[in-house]
Amino acid sequence: MNGLILLKLTLVPALIAAVTLAGRRWGPAVAGWLSAFPVVAGPILLFMGVEQGPDFTATAAAGTLTAVLANLAFGIGYAHAASRQLSWPISLVVGWAAYALVVAALSVNAPPMAYAAVLVLIALGLAPRLYPTPSAAPAATPHRASNDLWLRMLAGALLTGTVTHLAPRMGPTLSGMLAMFPVMGSVLAAFTHRHEGAPATLRLLKGMVLGYYAFSAFCIVLALTLPTWPLAPSFALALAIALSIQIISRLALQRSLPGPALWSPSK
Repeated sequence: MNGLILLKLTLVPALIAAVTLAGRRWGPAVAGWLSAFPVVAGPILLFMGVEQGPDFTATAAAGTLTAVLANLAFGIGYAHAASRQLSWPISLVVGWAAYALVVAALSVNAPPMAYAAVLVLIALGLAPRLYPTPSAAPAATPHRASNDLWLRMLAGALLTGTVTHLAPRMGPTLSGMLAMFPVMGSVLAAFTHRHEGAPATLRLLKGMVLGYYAFSAFCIVLALTLPTWPLAPSFALALAIALSIQIISRLALQRSLPGPALWSPSK
């Protein structure tokens, strides 16, 4: 169990660091696209599978799927607050409030997984139209503090540890929804907003939408296979399908942000 605790404290922060460095090289839209991949909720669900068993985790994965709706609400809420020149702490509170409202509604009357999948697909199609449009030119990037990356990693570790620690007390559905708590989105949005301004933050948050297609597929596969499959092959299949969809969504991102600037280092 000590090894599991060590993974909780190191894996998610390492993934946050990797996405942060990718964003610094290729820009906030790419960072957003990468961060929506199940780099946080995936490990949390895996930890749940080891600690709570496959049936608990299958139900949690279905709850995590519905929480995609809440995460979209977080991104849209934060984006609109930031676009109105509100500070990053206030924007973060607005985003969390939007997330909490959707989770509260879903926890009262969570739809069956088939309906949830349809709702998520519709929401992903509509979401890009609900974000404010960032300005044509991103704000100049101020000097970053030397401890910026470590602070991001520490925030990710604290949020991950809290969610996994509380999971047994909340039950599988609510645990699954909270596994989708915008850990990565909160950390990246707040630091991007603080250091690079609102336009870069809007690009980051809007870029997350395409990543949620792979995330949703990951959750669906887990919910369908975990009741009858062993833990390892179920997660392996879910990851393989999610990776395939993520590659396809890369092409969509390339079209939405055309030209070599998308994958060339950001200035």
